[in-house]
This record gives sequence, C-alpha cells and structure tokens, in this order.
Amino acid sequence: MNREVVVTGGGTGIGYAIAAAFARAGDRVTITGRRESVLTEAAALLGARAVAFDAGDHAAVETALPELPESVDVLVNNAGGNTDFLRDDNTDLATLNTAWTANFRANVFTAALVTAGLRDRLADNGRIITIGSIAAHIGAGSYGWAKAAVEAWNSDIARALGLRGITANVVAPGLIVDTEFFHGKLTDERRGRLVSNTMNKREGRPEDIAEVVEFLAGPGAGHVTGQVVHVNGGAYLGS
Repeated sequence: MNREVVVTGGGTGIGYAIAAAFARAGDRVTITGRRESVLTEAAALLGARAVAFDAGDHAAVETALPELPESVDVLVNNAGGNTDFLRDDNTDLATLNTAWTANFRANVFTAALVTAGLRDRLADNGRIITIGSIAAHIGAGSYGWAKAAVEAWNSDIARALGLRGITANVVAPGLIVDTEFFHGKLTDERRGRLVSNTMNKREGRPEDIAEVVEFLAGPGAGHVTGQVVHVNGGAYLGS
C-alpha cells in the first residue's frame, strides 16, 4: 500500500508479526527497539529499516527522531511488556516503587513519548494503534494498571487528533505464545488455565494480533476510533 509505518518493539514477537504484515502489503516499515543486534537482524529479514532506542526514555526518543520518517501514515505502539517478570518478589516500599515505575515506563511512557514525538508528522487520516492487554481488565499488578492507563491515554489521543481524520485504537491481547513476554516463566499449569478460559480453547498467536492491527490501519476502519479491541478467544468479553 506504500505507506510509511513505524512499529515500536518490532524486533520480536507481536511487533515482528505486525511489521511483517505491513511489509508484505508493500508498505515502508521502520522498526524500533532497545536491542540493536536483535533489531538489525529482524530488519534484514523484513526488508525494513531499524532505529534502535529506548522508547521509554524521553531523551532517547528525542535523539532518535531525526532517524524516523518525516511523514508517518501508521504508528504502532507495540513496545512494552510486564517488567515484573524480570524482578524477584519483594514487598518493601522502595522495591515496589521501582517495580511500578518500570511497568508504567515500559508500557505507558513508550506509547505516549513516541506518539508525542511523531504527532506533527502523522499524516491526515493516519492511524495510531497501541498494544494493550487483557490485564487492564482482569488485573495483573502494576502491569495491569499500566495497560489500563494506556486505554485512558488512547481516548485523549483519539479526541485530540480526530478532526484530522486520525484514528487511535488499542488492541488488547490475551495469552499470546511465541513471544518473549513471559521470559520463560509460563508454566504448563498456567498455560492450560489460560487456554481453558478461552471459548475456542486455543492459544493466541502473534499473527492473530497482526491481522487485527492490519484492519485498524486500513481504509475500512476510518470510523473506528477511541476503541479497545479485545483479541483473546473470548477469555474476556469486552464492553
């Protein structure tokens, strides 16, 4: 379709699947992420551009802006994850403060900072799609709180940019396999429980999310904005 597409966190998992879908459609794709080697390898496979930076750091975003496209048709805020998986359980206040801050920075700041940095480059009738989570509605500590904040932020962005025809929506996955999300901590018992909560009794795949993102980025979704689209096999019935 020959659009300029930016996908944050595009080196692996859901972000990679999303970037691959846009690349197959003939769009020019730029992927971002913190790990330069992972990003460079992914970009080579995709035929995309790679721009390495930490989307949760305002100074890093500012520094990276000259390397990002001058005009952006589709922005996919995929960078994020549950940083609690990288920490030991500890309930002292200093540790909790650090843990909660990390999840908000990884999930809210990444979307808000990159969108703010590219706001004036977004083309009229452009698309902003941010990856949320079922956790915003069923709970998962500070990760769930952060993803709930993403939904509130998305409402503001949709309202602010709506007069330009720009839409802003959240895609909220449930269990998605073949990603780095769980950092090896997904037990068979938990996997089975999460699958049993679905109506179609299967795990989600990165491609399931990519296909919904493709629709929201397309011309047929021009009147869909400010929404949360749940992709979880019926494990949570969005209202």
